[in-house]
Amino acid sequence: MYMRWGKRALDIVASVGGLIITMPLMVLVAALIVLGEGLPLHFRQVRAGFRGRPFVFLKFRTMNNDRDSAGELLPDEQRLTALGRFLRSTSLDELPELWNVLKGDMSLVGPRPLLTEYLDRYTPEQARRHDIKPGITGLAQISGRNALHWEERFALDVWYVENCSLWLDLSILARTPPAVLRRRGITAQGSATMPPFQGGESHGRR
Repeated sequence: MYMRWGKRALDIVASVGGLIITMPLMVLVAALIVLGEGLPLHFRQVRAGFRGRPFVFLKFRTMNNDRDSAGELLPDEQRLTALGRFLRSTSLDELPELWNVLKGDMSLVGPRPLLTEYLDRYTPEQARRHDIKPGITGLAQISGRNALHWEERFALDVWYVENCSLWLDLSILARTPPAVLRRRGITAQGSATMPPFQGGESHGRR
């Protein structure tokens, strides 16, 4: 019953409330981005949602578009702005994802949405992470975030899919603010962001 009706009801109520409460903060963040880096405000990217269906994922922009002499984008760690580092460390860049939740593309709790290009790289077991909507927070996020190996993250995602319940979601939501305040696992070792997932069980290790 929870998976059929309750989870979506919780998502709607919480996302509407969250958008109302955080709107002044989002306006402030938007103003800082415009003053510091200019437009666009948001980072938009097509990612894999429920059953691998693509959707447009929304976050506050944390990187600039600086390029090298060949016109290629510089590495993430060189494009990440000072404001962007702060937004990532506090997870304030995630606030626009509440719109994704309200639209129904995402849930409050679930596996993080990843690139559509990864879809053919998962093992059958790892692919089960798409049997549920992706989330803003999840078991992997409160258990180490980007400090985890890809395989560890996917194992937690699949465990969540198999054991999803109201109480588990409430527990993860309650544990998310302390995890954010600790600011652990924001970046992977040696990288400003998580390195790309290359596929299989033995790949994707740092």
